[in-house]
Amino acid sequence: MKTCALRLYGKNDLRLETFDLPEMRDDEILAKVISDSACMSSYKAVIQGPEHKRVPDNVAENPVIIGHEFCGEIVSVGKKWQAEFAPGDRFSIQPAMNYKGSLAAPGYSYNFIGGDAQYVIIPNEVMECRCLLKFNGSAFFYGSLAEPLSCVIGAFHANYHMKPGSYVHNMGIVPDGKTAILGGVGPMGLCALEYALHGPRRPGLIVVTDIDDAKLARAEKLFSPGKASEIGIKLVFVNTANENSTEKLLELSGGGFDDVFCMAAVPSAVEQADAILARDGCLNFFAGPSKADFSASFNFYRVHYNGTHLCATSGGNNDDLREALDLMSEGSIDPAAMISHVGGLDSAKDTVLNLPSIPGGKKLIYTHCRYPLTSLDGLMSKKDGWEAELGRIVSDNGGIWCAEAERFFLSHAESL
Repeated sequence: MKTCALRLYGKNDLRLETFDLPEMRDDEILAKVISDSACMSSYKAVIQGPEHKRVPDNVAENPVIIGHEFCGEIVSVGKKWQAEFAPGDRFSIQPAMNYKGSLAAPGYSYNFIGGDAQYVIIPNEVMECRCLLKFNGSAFFYGSLAEPLSCVIGAFHANYHMKPGSYVHNMGIVPDGKTAILGGVGPMGLCALEYALHGPRRPGLIVVTDIDDAKLARAEKLFSPGKASEIGIKLVFVNTANENSTEKLLELSGGGFDDVFCMAAVPSAVEQADAILARDGCLNFFAGPSKADFSASFNFYRVHYNGTHLCATSGGNNDDLREALDLMSEGSIDPAAMISHVGGLDSAKDTVLNLPSIPGGKKLIYTHCRYPLTSLDGLMSKKDGWEAELGRIVSDNGGIWCAEAERFFLSHAESL
């Protein structure tokens, strides 16, 4: 079977190519990818090439398919897995497999599996690690957002707190506590905000920061403080580019936050996160630096006397992905607000290469379509044809992508 896929050959060397997949083996699964959401982790893999810890050294001779936040349908199942999976099953993938200690992952390391592809061969190790999960949601894009949501869930589970005189680590954020999400208006910050507002363990105060008024205004439009107050949560957005922002945050929290998530790999953000921790406060350094020598100062006086602590996570695990899929399937969590652009596979190369400079949230790629990457605001401004109707669907949903919009897009966009 032929597939069209975006393949990485080296640093900044991405190529959209059509090629033959190998014959599926008895311990493999053939699948059709429908959607993939572009991730900054993919951008980092592209700019680093074989220097990236998950990209093979011989990628120039054995190119890998990029994209790890994908969802689709199973086409054919090898004999080994026919008792667990069947053609027509919708699926999502947990790329952080850790198979026998290897860092290899779909979307970084494999020739024939990745999200920016039309058809893929899912290798045996994915199923062995229980990283192929069935998905029963109403739209494919939710399956694509399951992986980034699982990263947020993992971070919220990884935070910990201790009672004086006890050495037990009480895992998770403080219920009804004070949470700050610094640099929190990007796609992952908004995902963290969605989970904080509607997840199973909720804080009483959430403060979201950034240094861009326009981005903060968009976030506040998507996540209304008024609606948050209806479920007993005080939600505040703060521009930390202003002077004395640390004092402002301490004032809002009444002296410090129990849980702080740093979503930006910027020394000043890390240092501010440290400065606003309450006693026994936990700083989660969520952002993944692109440089190995990244560092920032940390107040160890307060580590010693105030019991502040630091943790970090890099992706979720299988349980986190199952929780993400379950929460979305039952309607408790809707991370659709993360999506700001949609496009076809023909736009994936430029999207990944220019990801840091494209404003907004998640960029959603539909792999069987030909369509330029277009913002949802751009869709809502269309005046003619099927795009105008698509824009109306998005507008009627409050400017947020939805299952109806996906179905309409897939039935009207040009096939690749």
